[in-house]
Amino acid sequence: MINRLFDIVQQRSTLAPDAVMLAAKENGAWRTYSAAHVWATARSMAAGLQQQGIANDDLSPDAQEKIAIISLNRPEWIITDLAVQLCGAVLTPVYPTISPTELVYVLNEAEVRIVFVASADIYERFKEAFQQMPTLKVVYSFDEIAGVTHWSQLTNHQLQPSQEVIDRITPATLATIIYTSGTTGNPKGVMLTHRNIASNVHDSLPAFTFADSNGKALSFLPLNHIFERMVTYVYLHTGVAVYYAESMDTIGLNLKEVKPIVFTTVPRLLEKVYERIMNTAMELKGIKRLLFFWALALGKQYDNVHTGSLWYRLQLWLANKIIFSKWREALGGNVKAIVTGSAACQERLARIFTSANIIIMEGYGLTETSPVVSVNRYESQNRRIGSIGTLIDNVEVRIAEDGEIMVKGPNVTIGYYKHPELTEAAMKDGWFLTGDIGKWEEGRFLKITDRKKEIFKTSGGKYVAPQAVENKMKESIYIEQMMVVGANRKFVAALIVPAFMHLRKHLRDTYPALSIPDNNNDLIKLPEVMAQIQKQIDKYNQLFSHPEQVKKIALLPDEWTIDGGELTPSMKIRRKIIEQKYSTFIEALYND
Repeated sequence: MINRLFDIVQQRSTLAPDAVMLAAKENGAWRTYSAAHVWATARSMAAGLQQQGIANDDLSPDAQEKIAIISLNRPEWIITDLAVQLCGAVLTPVYPTISPTELVYVLNEAEVRIVFVASADIYERFKEAFQQMPTLKVVYSFDEIAGVTHWSQLTNHQLQPSQEVIDRITPATLATIIYTSGTTGNPKGVMLTHRNIASNVHDSLPAFTFADSNGKALSFLPLNHIFERMVTYVYLHTGVAVYYAESMDTIGLNLKEVKPIVFTTVPRLLEKVYERIMNTAMELKGIKRLLFFWALALGKQYDNVHTGSLWYRLQLWLANKIIFSKWREALGGNVKAIVTGSAACQERLARIFTSANIIIMEGYGLTETSPVVSVNRYESQNRRIGSIGTLIDNVEVRIAEDGEIMVKGPNVTIGYYKHPELTEAAMKDGWFLTGDIGKWEEGRFLKITDRKKEIFKTSGGKYVAPQAVENKMKESIYIEQMMVVGANRKFVAALIVPAFMHLRKHLRDTYPALSIPDNNNDLIKLPEVMAQIQKQIDKYNQLFSHPEQVKKIALLPDEWTIDGGELTPSMKIRRKIIEQKYSTFIEALYND
């Protein structure tokens, strides 16, 4: 078993030096990087960093040099990660969407010496913030930027990194500090060692039985997130070539070009893919429309355990031939699985995509667990829709008396950087407290029911788990985003961002004489809009107990985004921020 992350790449460079390891679009064409090239460049870069004084004579977490990277996904990201590891330093990745104020907090707490930025726009965004960091010595860029030292200055030499330093790096050596975006308060620096991440790579491999050295993966989730970073090392270990999407806007095009066998995503992006499919379907006419919605109805009934009657299976086979095959073609034609995590995936989406032979492998984990704890497998017998799968190897889970999921294993963080009090609060008798409420199904499939801190009590003393309500109601094509409120209130209410494209189509079809405003602010004031959204709420309310039912709603004109501050970089909703931002809407719901 490999115990240091960089050993994975060294091994691949020996076994298959000419095989494509990484690829990215440059000047409109795909440029590939062989395993040998990636390894040689990382070693040169490590030597260059050591020339700049990154010595790391002491490999204790406090003494190790800290190096930051602010970049979207690209080959240079992974090469930098490897180089930093090889010189015994600690990589501190930062989301490009972070605020300058948060950046100053993070890099000053970590006492960062060197920063790598990808592009001119990122450099300009944080240029003034860099002046507020006393430990920062130099900024390097991946793109050519006037006045900024190019990263090639670290590789244009014939030197090799210190073998003495490499030999002193052990599985227990700190590899990275990842500052969690959090939903409230300052970011916390999660310390992950080589053992933490490498063990998670090794113990997750049985879930990737479909991966082989002839396959490709498309990467677009931020490498700053431990989910994408760890899975990247799974790809590198198995010989799957990693292609980086140009941007979030080009994913559809890049999927067709790359033809990957797998990619990772978060439920929000999966929802977007489904919405685009539905938008296209809504424009269909006649027999094509009838066939599409016939296939969709079959997909919604799909269950990999209870496979249905022979007649159902025959219809589904036919639907795959004439309808779902087009979905697979839109994803490149080769996708075997989509691995999703970070938040709960709607069961409806898991059923529909898996029925289309695009297997949804929903998993569970946290930054603090490097990240994978459990995952639904590619093989049907180890997959249950609605669950977060079975535990990976060498990871233990215990359900506390109050329902909280507790985790133990080699993947669990050694603690929060410079905050022992937070580390102590997060651990109990050697178990990490996840903050998630869960239960077992069939004795081996883990299921999350809510976040411990998000469950609230109404003024009537009834507990409400908002995620369950939100995820079910977001199955409506007319509800884009939703947040349930009602803590210490007499009833449950909700803030809703409608799916405006579907709403406008509904209005055009149902009320042909109605003047439909282009402005969303004006649109949500139409009684016909409120009536349609309320109809959706009434439909799904029947699935919940009386205290959980949404009694009143407020419609919002703008989608919640990362840049707007309502979503974390991993696209979870920031409840406290949304509550503050829309406090007048919430108060109006309860003041009537």
